[in-house]
Amino acid sequence: MARRRQAVTIRHVSAAAGVSLQTVSRVINNEPNVRAETRDRVQAAIDSLGYVPSIAAQRMSGSRSYLILAINDRERTIADWQARQGTDWVDQMLLGGMLTCAEHGYRMIFELIDTHSDHVERELLAAIAALQPDGIILTPPHSDNPQIVDLLAEQDMPFVRIGSQRQDAGIAVSMDDAGSAATATRHLIDHGHRRIACIAGASDYELSGWRVDGWRAAMAEAGLDTAGLLDAGDFSHASGRAAALRLLARPDRPTAIIASNDQMAIATLAVAREQGLGVPDDLSIISFDNTPIVQFAQPPLTAIDQSIAATASTAVELIIAHLKGAPPPASLTSVPSTLISRASVARHG
Repeated sequence: MARRRQAVTIRHVSAAAGVSLQTVSRVINNEPNVRAETRDRVQAAIDSLGYVPSIAAQRMSGSRSYLILAINDRERTIADWQARQGTDWVDQMLLGGMLTCAEHGYRMIFELIDTHSDHVERELLAAIAALQPDGIILTPPHSDNPQIVDLLAEQDMPFVRIGSQRQDAGIAVSMDDAGSAATATRHLIDHGHRRIACIAGASDYELSGWRVDGWRAAMAEAGLDTAGLLDAGDFSHASGRAAALRLLARPDRPTAIIASNDQMAIATLAVAREQGLGVPDDLSIISFDNTPIVQFAQPPLTAIDQSIAATASTAVELIIAHLKGAPPPASLTSVPSTLISRASVARHG
């Protein structure tokens, strides 16, 4: 029977480095008042022995939990999982957040909270009490939910608001929704389109309004009218289908449509096919998010790629920097987006 390998403990590191347990603990927890030479010797012992600090031990040694809590909207997240339509917001958020946490000796915990629930405060406080995180990441629509934001502002911990532009509480990280929508609109204008419609997202997401603002601004910049070219969805496939049906039923139908997420863009593509319209010859389509479903659509859809992984990574970095004493950013932190050109846009006229 194979012998169980003895676990390396902090005592082994202490003996190998020739320092006290307290000194090893200070190095592990990145505390000040440790000489550089001593810190290097302890780190060398950690590396040679393959010692992995225990989060439980770290928590007992100080006030840190070394956990960051990421909160997503329960209703929409579960609906996306059940629909199995290729959305990967959660995957990308965990990719960026978990890897960056690991670089700093932290762990990310993912929780679902229903932003529309009367019990949102109780759910959030229960999660905080159970996990005792060092920081919290809010995703839309939680990022601008005053009930959630006000509650977290009362807690003694940093929190980041992804997809927010407000700097009244927490640390806002923008994904430049207005600029991204303007980029998509200008791309279509550069291809000769003049009747460019927009399908907006759910109204409880502030970013939905910013995307509409960007579309309007780019249209106005080009001297183009937007009357009758805006319709509203709620980010679901069904709402995108309904909006596309209304827009394409107009006698002066648009020659291009910008959909505020991939599910609504896929629905628009389906409606165009049902009506005998070729994409991109009769109708050009641009989407937001760039999840796998638009890459494998026929034709593959041009899309705005807002890097969720990079945004989550930035959120983690900001929280950890704050925990180390850095002041919050003086200006809004913005993560740039990219327009990925594919086969769903053609020249018009």
